[in-house]
Amino acid sequence: MKQSLARPRPLWWRILIGLLVLVLLVLAVAVIGGTVFLRGSQPVLDGSVASQGLQADVKIQRDAEGVPTVSGASREDVAYATGFLHAQERFFQMDLLRRSATGEISELLGPTAIAYDEGRRLHRFAARAEAAVAALPQADRKVLDRYVAGVNAGLDQLSNRPFEYALLGVAPRRWRAEDSLLVIWSMYFELQESQLHREFVRGWLRDQSTTAQQLDFLLPKSSEWDAPLDAPAIAEAAAPLPETAPGWFGRVATKQVAAVAMLSTVGSNNWALAGKRTAHGAAIIGTDMHLGLRLPHIWYRAVLAYPEAGKPVRMAGVTLPGVPSIVAGTNGHVAWGFTNSYGDYLDLVELEWDPKNPERYKVPNGWEAMTYHTEQIVVKGAQPDVLKVADSRFGPVWSVGGKRYAVRWVAHDKGAVNLGLLAMAQAQDVPAAVAAAQRLGIPAQNVVVGDSAGHIGWTIAGPLPGRHVPAGFPYRADAVDAGWQALAAPGQYPSVIDPASGQLWTANSRQLAGAEYSKIGDGGADLGARTRQLRDDLTGLGTTDEARAYLVMLDDRAVFMAPWRDRALRALDDKALAGHPQRAEFKRLLQTGWTGRADVGSVGYRLSKGYLNELYSRLFGALDEQLQKDDSQASFAVATSRWPTVIARLLEQRPQAWLPMGFNDWQAVELAAIDSTITKLTANGAPLSAATWGQRNTAHIGHPFIGAMPWLARWLAAPADQLAGDENMPRVAAPEFGQSERMVMSPSREAQAIFNMPGGQSGHPLSDYFLAGHATWVDGKAAPLLPGPQTHVLTLTAVRQ
Repeated sequence: MKQSLARPRPLWWRILIGLLVLVLLVLAVAVIGGTVFLRGSQPVLDGSVASQGLQADVKIQRDAEGVPTVSGASREDVAYATGFLHAQERFFQMDLLRRSATGEISELLGPTAIAYDEGRRLHRFAARAEAAVAALPQADRKVLDRYVAGVNAGLDQLSNRPFEYALLGVAPRRWRAEDSLLVIWSMYFELQESQLHREFVRGWLRDQSTTAQQLDFLLPKSSEWDAPLDAPAIAEAAAPLPETAPGWFGRVATKQVAAVAMLSTVGSNNWALAGKRTAHGAAIIGTDMHLGLRLPHIWYRAVLAYPEAGKPVRMAGVTLPGVPSIVAGTNGHVAWGFTNSYGDYLDLVELEWDPKNPERYKVPNGWEAMTYHTEQIVVKGAQPDVLKVADSRFGPVWSVGGKRYAVRWVAHDKGAVNLGLLAMAQAQDVPAAVAAAQRLGIPAQNVVVGDSAGHIGWTIAGPLPGRHVPAGFPYRADAVDAGWQALAAPGQYPSVIDPASGQLWTANSRQLAGAEYSKIGDGGADLGARTRQLRDDLTGLGTTDEARAYLVMLDDRAVFMAPWRDRALRALDDKALAGHPQRAEFKRLLQTGWTGRADVGSVGYRLSKGYLNELYSRLFGALDEQLQKDDSQASFAVATSRWPTVIARLLEQRPQAWLPMGFNDWQAVELAAIDSTITKLTANGAPLSAATWGQRNTAHIGHPFIGAMPWLARWLAAPADQLAGDENMPRVAAPEFGQSERMVMSPSREAQAIFNMPGGQSGHPLSDYFLAGHATWVDGKAAPLLPGPQTHVLTLTAVRQ
């Protein structure tokens, strides 16, 4: 036999191979174990689950995208099932919402969140929530208690805790009735907290202006773009241009401040067409609420069906995980949708402290002692953070810019939060829906409603302060007539019912031209360009149906940006182009790369937007830098969304006294803005012609964990889609902000209703529903609101006690 010449492997080699095999085995076990663990935190889709306290079995049918139809014998049973679904699909999202309202994020994330929590603890919403729950009507409390029971049952039914808690190494905390109200309070921060910073900036500008005329010019009360509901336009003369500028104006910034493009972004469109404007005689309601885009998505879509008073109730729309009601949608008789109202719902009260006693502050009739509360913040992996919160008769005390202010906010008032949305299920017509809306305990919204008989209406939904004249600037604590003592009564709310035009529209701008607007006030109302474009689109529809009306939401025409393109072209005259080939290319692309839309391939739109934003930097960048030394969220754009009209007037009148530092004429200012835009867009060596709007407006939609663990983006983020649209047009789109849903519906015609949203139903990355429907939203396709054929059926079985 021939002997092998191969030598035996040395010992070290065999040990190395053994270790590699062991490592691979460990990795394989870890992957398999991790997958099994993750799958164990997915929801139950089929079969039956025994459930305590149900009056009868509840059926949950899901379609191919995971959209449930929940059918039960009572509102309470359906609330239980809704809570069960929310917990199974979205519990971590719910947990973040309640914790964001109370300032308890540090308990999950550790010391990095302490500053955030301290800012939220100022308002002490955890303590307010207990009182708010106690004040709920008995019927609402019964629904809420069943919802809470369903949430905890859904959480218990998961084989493993949601994956986020495994990554954080903490256990989920059970749900309470107070938590659902805290979820609503979290939306106050989302929708109204910017008013805190707005008031501070406006107070700073008032203090630093040498004349009242400067302030009137810089903070206009309306714009030529406004499209109110009660008049063709707002007939207010523009404030005259003062002879001198404030000392801070046009100074040179020493560093790059936050991009103005997102500082001025507000969002949401809603509108109504009366039956006389529709092909079928019923009203059509459209709503696309603009919010921060993230995963899991803020909304959870559902159909809820149950009998009440012997009649069937069937609601379709979107829910907010943590709350048992449909937020926006239709009940078959009435449809409704919201936009943020941007009324004046927060005041800053500048406090004067007693020089003889630093614990007392001035009030109209003398001095009053400050009250203090101790807030203990639990911090993961560290000692608790103890915060001493000062409280006055006007509200909690906020220290900023060397001053101390009391924060007087509607969110602190009794009645700020309730479950009034449950009443929308019973509304049979527009008057009933308007009356119910005015009693809602949510951040005050524009609500438009329409009914199956063709009537339409608008009002404010949510608490309004009961004061005669909105403040708009900080006031002194000893001012007797400042502020408000109680919320306005619902019967005092402004409203518009069945206008002659047969249409209603709101898009965050000034709603009314007349005296009734003083009941709302300006708390950061939008410029109005989007509102006008929306109004004109609706007018152009004539008589229409849902499919044609839906296209209004996709209108990305650059009506607002076109005049800024024209200004840039005028600045680029022959003298400006001489010896400047880059400017010549900029001008060529403004001419040939302009499509008239904010579409993804438009270079001209991106250059025009860059020019406008760089003008802002030249004029207000140093101011923003100064403001942000005291308040990181402060800026001139926060003080007024109408800043483009201020810049436009300066370019039209070209006052020498208002030239920013270092410039001899206004054309030089414009050319500097153009040059800066060119420099930024070509910094990576790419040609200017490659600077498309889509390249700038690329979606960044992901789970909050991605910020700290970017390697998770592969599983926890949506594709980096290029998005058409921008802020001053109906199709609002930004990388992390935009149309959180698009919904067009006509009550009694739900089968023809249209819907899409950027995220799926599930918050679980292994679920088929995690991004279901995302591509439809990106493409703007009209998908049905109602679920498709059922693919899964789960029964919650009543267990008799």
